[in-house]
Amino acid sequence: MHARSALFDVYGDHLRNRGDQAPVAGLIRLLDPVGVAAPAVRTAISRMVSEDWLEPVALGGGRGYRATTRAIRRLDEAADRIYRQTDRHWDGSWQLVFVTPPHDRAARIRLRADLAFMGYAELAGDVWVSPFPRRELTSVLEHAGASARTANADRFDSPPTEAWDLSALRAAYDAWPAVANSLVERHETTHDDPDKAAFAARFHLVHEWRKFLFADPGLPDELLPEDWPGRRASEAFHREATRLKPSADLFVSRCLDLDRADSTP
Repeated sequence: MHARSALFDVYGDHLRNRGDQAPVAGLIRLLDPVGVAAPAVRTAISRMVSEDWLEPVALGGGRGYRATTRAIRRLDEAADRIYRQTDRHWDGSWQLVFVTPPHDRAARIRLRADLAFMGYAELAGDVWVSPFPRRELTSVLEHAGASARTANADRFDSPPTEAWDLSALRAAYDAWPAVANSLVERHETTHDDPDKAAFAARFHLVHEWRKFLFADPGLPDELLPEDWPGRRASEAFHREATRLKPSADLFVSRCLDLDRADSTP
């Protein structure tokens, strides 16, 4: 578990309804049961500040960090796909993005990863495709120092679904229910405190499910077979995530409210 990735999970899954901020001590307490040590948390915070994902803020419990506007856009886009919050109607067209990449090699690598995370696939050299426009596209391009032209394709001779590795995605979704059950069972039995156990189990569940965002573009049902295993996998994820959430929320409240209590005169 990388500390930077773990912090994204905490801010996206637990802090969006808590002002998008938390004291450092609270973040350390939250990440302890998932195996992320305090020095790694502090190092990751520093890195995320330099990358414009977090910004320092003074809180009652001491120095804290708040998600930036850029981070909130990314977290909301991810949450929309993780929890399938938007039932998107597909009009049958595709968005094409013709990218003029940045000169810096590291920036190009980051841009490719960001485009894939948003649900785009590279159809040809620097030509990316998606069944839907992605809200964060403009800010991602600007941050990378890149530019792009976009166009809509009303139809292809055959749908460009081969731009994604759907065979590997199918296999991963087929395996998900067993993976999820094993993961939740392991972490629920690791901690004596039931709220901490629920938090750790849900945290790892969401973390593993979030990895599908790099591979699954969220193709419309019209383009997926009737037996597509992603539907069953999504139901299994939501069932377990919903079951664990009340106890996990109690643990989050305990970790963050402790700082408020310590700062009370």
